[in-house]
Amino acid sequence: MVKFSKQFEGQLVPEWKEAFVDYWQLKKDLKKIHLLNNNNKNTLIKHSHHNSLSSNFLSSLKGGFSLFGHQHRDHEAIHVHKKLASSASKGDMYETELVEQFEDSDAAKEFFSCLDLQLNKVNQFYKTKEKEFLDRGDCLKKQMDILVELKAAFKQQRDKAANSALDSTEDASIDCRISCEEDSVTDRIEQEQIQDDSTDDLEKNEVLDSPRSEEMGKSTTIMKREDRKLRTLSGRVFNCQGKNLRINIPLTTPSRTFSAISYLVWGDLVNQSSNNCNPEGSKLRINKTKLHHAEKMIKGAFIELYKGLGYLETYRNLNMLAFVKILKKFDKVTEKQVLPIYLKVVESSYFNSSDKVMNLADEVEDLFIKHIAEEDRRKARKYLKPHQRKESHSVTFFIGLFTGSFIALLVGYVIMARITGMYRQHPDTAYMETVYPVLSMFSLMFLHFFLYGCNILMWRKSRINYSFIFELAPTKELKYRDVFLICTTSMTAVVGVMFIHLSLLTKRHSYSQVQAIPGLLLLSFLLLLVCPFNICYRSSRYSFLCVIRNIVLSPLYKVVMLDFFMADQLCSQVPMLRNLEYVACYYLTGSYKTQDFGYCMRAKHYRDLAYAVSFIPYYWRAMQCARRWFDEGQINHLVNLGKYVSAMLAAGAKVAYEREKSVGWLCLLVVISSAATIYQLYWDFVKDWGLLQMNSKNPWLRNELVLRRKFIYYFSMGLNLVLRLAWLQTVLHSNFEHVDYRVTGLFLASLEVIRRGQWNFYRLENEHLNNAGKYRAVKTVPLPFHEVDEED
Repeated sequence: MVKFSKQFEGQLVPEWKEAFVDYWQLKKDLKKIHLLNNNNKNTLIKHSHHNSLSSNFLSSLKGGFSLFGHQHRDHEAIHVHKKLASSASKGDMYETELVEQFEDSDAAKEFFSCLDLQLNKVNQFYKTKEKEFLDRGDCLKKQMDILVELKAAFKQQRDKAANSALDSTEDASIDCRISCEEDSVTDRIEQEQIQDDSTDDLEKNEVLDSPRSEEMGKSTTIMKREDRKLRTLSGRVFNCQGKNLRINIPLTTPSRTFSAISYLVWGDLVNQSSNNCNPEGSKLRINKTKLHHAEKMIKGAFIELYKGLGYLETYRNLNMLAFVKILKKFDKVTEKQVLPIYLKVVESSYFNSSDKVMNLADEVEDLFIKHIAEEDRRKARKYLKPHQRKESHSVTFFIGLFTGSFIALLVGYVIMARITGMYRQHPDTAYMETVYPVLSMFSLMFLHFFLYGCNILMWRKSRINYSFIFELAPTKELKYRDVFLICTTSMTAVVGVMFIHLSLLTKRHSYSQVQAIPGLLLLSFLLLLVCPFNICYRSSRYSFLCVIRNIVLSPLYKVVMLDFFMADQLCSQVPMLRNLEYVACYYLTGSYKTQDFGYCMRAKHYRDLAYAVSFIPYYWRAMQCARRWFDEGQINHLVNLGKYVSAMLAAGAKVAYEREKSVGWLCLLVVISSAATIYQLYWDFVKDWGLLQMNSKNPWLRNELVLRRKFIYYFSMGLNLVLRLAWLQTVLHSNFEHVDYRVTGLFLASLEVIRRGQWNFYRLENEHLNNAGKYRAVKTVPLPFHEVDEED
């Protein structure tokens, strides 16, 4: 049977862990009482001089009297006082007074003091979150009412157009009039932005110990009006169905970005031509596409609100169970009956007696079924209550099967390569130039994927909510077993094909007959990646392709955590990308037919492409930083952009030195790479990992740590420093004895992949702790419609 403490830790909301009952501290206090009671009992036994018969007789009488006394007790062991708090936001406060004498009164007072503190903390946090969700629910109801009205008006307009038989290729749209309230609306937006920023900046001690301050946003710098207009497809107020409304569509796609830019340009020209609005105003058309985007945003907000209400219900149930469990343990240790007394107080407290959350959850479900799921309850539950994919034992079986097959094939391949001398200092040049890049490319890619599976396993063990951070759908995300299965299956296929290919070469088959095999292997993986059939994790494959699309077009797409996290992975896979470029050139130009493997190195345009591939991942990442600065206005993103610019310069200097091998390029490479390494190490330790905090209670680390052993952090920092200096091999030209230089390059590239795998864990740990510090367990979805009062 699983201990309750393990069950409690496994089911609580990770970002709200500090707001839950500190069950472990209460157990420590209870253990102290238990040890003191045992010491007192041992002392009494030593001083007892009665004979065994009379002692047993008296103890039995005492036990019967004790049992009778528990049933007919005239007074209670404790009394819980209910006090009014100094602030209305804190609610009622509870304080326990000991009425009966305990064997150790000081320890009992300390226990109940901690218990009261936990009850007050739970009540206050529940009340704060309940108010937050209720306000969000009221706002969403208004959003839904506006959407329903606009959809009805759109349908009416479409029917009117159909009845009038107008021949038009344009979509039907609602004709609205733009009012002259743009400036006032902008001020309102800025005030809302200030309020949102101040809410996000609340630390956890402020959430638990003090009410929300109304003046926190006064010191926030107001963004410029043009910046705000660019960041949303809005800025204008329109009147529809008797209401002044503003529609906000975030710039998440290229089309919306270009629309916002054109709106800014043409809007300025229009404003210059007409300073005063005429009574008719200008026309704004809201078509089906805009309504679809607005409905999608409201749908996402409803899903997140429902998820948050579910978390709050879990918070209520787990805390109630924790109080019951710890009070039972107290009664067992002290042989008092405190449970029914204190439990009565807990049951009547705010977090357990309030039913507003359950009522709102039912209301949200009804609205979702009626307006979004089109009265389809099963469809609504698929979104609101998605089922987790069950882990099958067959996955574990196949992981073991393919792992054994991979090891056997790898040993066979290594033995055969050793016999034929393929990897010596003077190997078969044709094999190393044409086949080895394919093997190297797959090895780096699936090593990285294997480390990602290890990251998922460690994040789960450490209760880091990676699914929430990456915004992964619970029904589609890959578990660590799925990742390991993909790695073992793929590498078994790769090594198997390489083994067959090398076997054919040793049997004196010509290169022209077997040279297409590595190319066909690469082509089969690419076809599987884009396969439209629902096999081999189709949803995950398509999500991966969407992320790659967002990275390639990064200035035009809104950047989320998963996008820039994946772009960082590509920055560690530059050798793999260069191998991919070379293999693609070799097969697409038909060089494999003539064995002319040097063509791609001689042709100038392919050499330039190889030069570009070396720094294009850093360019993508820099563009993401620029876009985040554009969206959020934080100067840190520009500083981060400088880091990737320095990495681009270092990569360019490395490629130039590999071509020229001159002293000038060597000096430039050392200077630029050293500066880039220092820049990257600072950002790794301070910004990405959140370490090296001077005033931390953990020297050179941070206050909050997920891992218990501190030396792991120091070791990881040292390892990251050493692996960041792998570029020195370019200067030192160090190779393993009797091994081809390409094998040394693969080894160094593998070290960078391992460094990235280690970096991933601490990066998400820091992100998780930031979310936990602000109790951010659900995503805040922007809402499309904002109603504007006429007096504004």
